[in-house]
Amino acid sequence: MSLSSDQIESFVETGAVKLENAFARETAEACSNIIFRALGLSPDAPDQWKEPVLRITAPPLPPFREAAASPRLAAALDQLVGAGRWTMPGALGAIVARFPSTQKPWDDGWHIDASFPPPDDPQSQDYFQWRVNFHSRDRSMLMLFLFTDCGPDDAPTRVRLRSHLPMARQLAAHGEAGVSLANLAKEGFASSDHCEVSLATGEAGTVWLLHPFTVHAAQAHNGTRARFIAQPGLGQREPFNIEHGTSPVERAIQLALA
Repeated sequence: MSLSSDQIESFVETGAVKLENAFARETAEACSNIIFRALGLSPDAPDQWKEPVLRITAPPLPPFREAAASPRLAAALDQLVGAGRWTMPGALGAIVARFPSTQKPWDDGWHIDASFPPPDDPQSQDYFQWRVNFHSRDRSMLMLFLFTDCGPDDAPTRVRLRSHLPMARQLAAHGEAGVSLANLAKEGFASSDHCEVSLATGEAGTVWLLHPFTVHAAQAHNGTRARFIAQPGLGQREPFNIEHGTSPVERAIQLALA
């Protein structure tokens, strides 16, 4: 199995687990090279790196599919969500490229990710109007795929450990309909201000698995090397059962609402 029983219980309690060697380093390097080319940049020419953050959509190329199809990752997801209960997205979604810069990034606020469109506009492209509810409709997990080595100075994602517990209670107040990301931002994330902050560091090929309600944020890049990650949401084959479910993701929500 990919995760020990201690790691699984830690995930329930903290909302995060680090899966090292989730996919091959060679695969990560191939993805990194593709990302550099897609951005029109070179790993050997840091003078070209003018912007602190750039985003592209992960291309449907073999190295990215290999990362997503990792047997080690699949085994960990079976342990946390349940075998046959999750779906890996066809593409790895948005890739966030961060570069050393003295500029403050524009996207470094604390947040959780929305997972389903507004009921009155199911084709909405305005992500701030997308919603999230306490059942975590349509999302089983948030994943951080590291395509480059990421140390403490390389803009690792900041993760508020145990923030999924107060967030579950905050979302429960909105019922089944949930709340839009825009309105959730207005409410703020003060309920998790007290939480310990962990940095999602690791070697290329690491995947961090975060409970869908774990509060996280970007930060400035104070290192010397580019940092590339993908952050796709994991889909659901069936909705979570908050009353009777036994998966670690469900048990975490039950713990919060007990």
